Amino acid sequence: MCPPDYYGIEYEINPWMSRSQQSNLDVARQQWEALHQLLQTLNARIELIAPVKGLPDLVFTANAGLIWKDKAFLSLFRHEARQGETAVDRDWFQEAGFETIEMPDDYFFEGAGDALFCGDTLFAGYLIRSDVKALQWVAGEMNCRVIPLQLVDEFYYHLDTCFCPLSETEAIYYPPAFDSYAQQALKEHIPHLIPVVDQEAQRFACNAVVIGKSVALNTGCPQLEKDLKERGYEAHSTPLDEFIKAGGSAKCLTLRLDGECAAAWS
Repeated sequence: MCPPDYYGIEYEINPWMSRSQQSNLDVARQQWEALHQLLQTLNARIELIAPVKGLPDLVFTANAGLIWKDKAFLSLFRHEARQGETAVDRDWFQEAGFETIEMPDDYFFEGAGDALFCGDTLFAGYLIRSDVKALQWVAGEMNCRVIPLQLVDEFYYHLDTCFCPLSETEAIYYPPAFDSYAQQALKEHIPHLIPVVDQEAQRFACNAVVIGKSVALNTGCPQLEKDLKERGYEAHSTPLDEFIKAGGSAKCLTLRLDGECAAAWS
C-alpha cells in the first residue's frame, strides 16, 4: 500500500475524475488508515511504498504491476500522467527481492488492475487501458492460459473495477461492463459467479480485497454483502468515497504480493 500524502485529482483520465470535485485529503487519509487497519485485523501483513509528490495515483498500488511468484511484471501506463510511477515501483520491487520484467515497447499494461487469476487461468481486461497483445505476452511469459475480456464501459476501465475472483471457482462481477463474448467466457470458465447490481457497481462493489473468507470493500453494498454471506464469506465494509472520486476503492489501493487467494499458484 502507499499512504495518500500526495493523493488528489490533478488530471482527468477516467469518467470518475473531475478537477472541479477535489478529494478532501484529510478525509482520504482517514479512510486509507481505516482500510489499512481493517486489513491488518484480517491478518494481512502490509508493506508500504513511499508516496511521491507529483504522482497522486501512486496510492493505487494495484496498478504497479502483476505479481507472479518471485516476478513483477511492471506496468506500462497508457496515460502519460501515470507513467512516472513505473520507475518508483520498479525500485521498490527490486529492493523487495522481486525480479522485475518490463513490457515490450508500446505494450500498454496496467498490472493487477487488468490481470487477475482465477484458478490457473489469467483473466485479462483489455481495450480501455491495457492492450490484448500485452496481456497475451504476459501470459506467454508465465506459460498459463489467458482469457481476454473486452471492457465496454469507460466507468469500469480496469478489470478490477468490475470483476473480483473470490476463490478458484467463484467470482464477483458486473455483467454490463463486459461485451457479450466476455460475459459468456466468464460463465463458461467460472462455476460460481455473483452478479453485482448497478447501484452497488457504482459503489465499486467489485473492487474488493479478498483474504481467505473475508472480503474488504466499500460501504453501500448490502446486496453483495448478503450474497457473500450466503456463500460463506464475511464482508467487512469501510468508507472509501474519497478514492472513488479518482476511480478506485479497496482493491485499487492494494497489491497482493504472495498471490491472490483465487490464484492456483499462490
